[in-house]
Amino acid sequence: METVASNKTRTFPVPEIVADQRAYFQTGATLNVEFRIAQLKKLKSAIEQYEHQILEALKQDLNRDHTSGYLLEVGFILNELDETLRHIRKWTKPKRVPTPLFHAKAKSYIKSDPYGVTLIIAPWNYPFQLSVGPLIGAMAAGNTAVIKPSEISPNTSAVIAQMFNEHFDPKYIAVVEGGIPESKALLDEKFDYIFYTGSTVVGKLVYQSAAKHLTPVTLELGGKSPCIVDNKTHLEYTAKRIVWGKLVNAGQTCIAPDYLLVHNDIKDKLIEEMRKQIKAMYSEDPSKSDEYGRIISEKHFKRISALMDKDKIVVGGKVDAYDRYIEPTIMEGVNDDDPVMQEEIFGPVLPVMTYENIEEVITYINKHPKPLALYVFSKNQGTIDKVIGETSSGGVCVNDTLMHIGTPHLPFGGVGDSGIGAYHGQSSFDTFSHKKSIMHKSFLLDMPIRYTPYTAKASKMLRTLLKYTNR
Repeated sequence: METVASNKTRTFPVPEIVADQRAYFQTGATLNVEFRIAQLKKLKSAIEQYEHQILEALKQDLNRDHTSGYLLEVGFILNELDETLRHIRKWTKPKRVPTPLFHAKAKSYIKSDPYGVTLIIAPWNYPFQLSVGPLIGAMAAGNTAVIKPSEISPNTSAVIAQMFNEHFDPKYIAVVEGGIPESKALLDEKFDYIFYTGSTVVGKLVYQSAAKHLTPVTLELGGKSPCIVDNKTHLEYTAKRIVWGKLVNAGQTCIAPDYLLVHNDIKDKLIEEMRKQIKAMYSEDPSKSDEYGRIISEKHFKRISALMDKDKIVVGGKVDAYDRYIEPTIMEGVNDDDPVMQEEIFGPVLPVMTYENIEEVITYINKHPKPLALYVFSKNQGTIDKVIGETSSGGVCVNDTLMHIGTPHLPFGGVGDSGIGAYHGQSSFDTFSHKKSIMHKSFLLDMPIRYTPYTAKASKMLRTLLKYTNR
């Protein structure tokens, strides 16, 4: 039996875990909607019981204050659970669809079936939310699941493992901790669905591994999400919302505004207003603010620091390697050749570029990989419509940042390099469900003209039926 050693000196018999889950799924235990509801309620109770440990782990891993930890992770997940519990009976019911006249007498419907054994690979930046959020959809759809939390947020990973080991049978929900060896061992197995959140580079490797087994995937990736600021905007609210969206979790958010495209007329005013908003939110010295996070690791600290050009910094720029602290930083005079524009920043550094007309902006965005999110601030509906209509992105938020992720009624996901598939709310249930098409034919009617040999009359009648069948 193959085993893999984790960074906690524990071994995980990966093939055995997957085999046990497959055997359990094949018993049909997860198919009953009442079972799913009971398990989702158990998950909610477990999260409420472990709330303090989760928030403390987030503090240790990311210096996340408890209010932000609850808002962005625990509370977010509890709301998602409540939404799922409210609607799961409706979602699981077969959906009747019309049956064309040609197929009379019959009824047609779509049944949502679970895929089976699923794998959820989560990142470190929102380590609880992005482990448990997809799991809600997997459980609601009737699957079993193996969760692989990120080893880069070890405290949260440990709490997740402890919570699920205490409350759930690993034949139903299992947690595999560890690093690259554990991830590789998992990806060597045949799963029925894989849900990955993380970088585009690793996402491609996950996709390649899934292809070996023809396993369907959802890839929640990232990219450089642009933020467009028109000269016709509410300057204070625009600055406040950009600063908040950029600096939440010290910029370690996949949909954080990655760079600004600001109209020349208001560039200086906007930077000055953002300076004021940084001070208002995090004080004169953000390093002393309880609500300002830290970079997750030394490796990421060094990477982000290397993107900063001191000659182009107009706000912030201080760093402390020992504390993994990077001050909220704004850079201007940036161009496409700067290192800060070559990769997703994933930190509290905001480059600013300017434009004269919106066509320049659209051309620039369309020359680059499709982003996970796009932000546009404007009072001009024509400008807003033009940006939305002539660019492609996973999602769009108008006159705000990040907030579109907070509604279960909008699917969240990427396009192109920023991802495949979407989730949240019913979209999570749909993501983890195979939509099985079913036609149920009656014995009360049988049309002889459908069978060979075809006479000229029968052929004519068939053509007529097909022509009008969907009208």
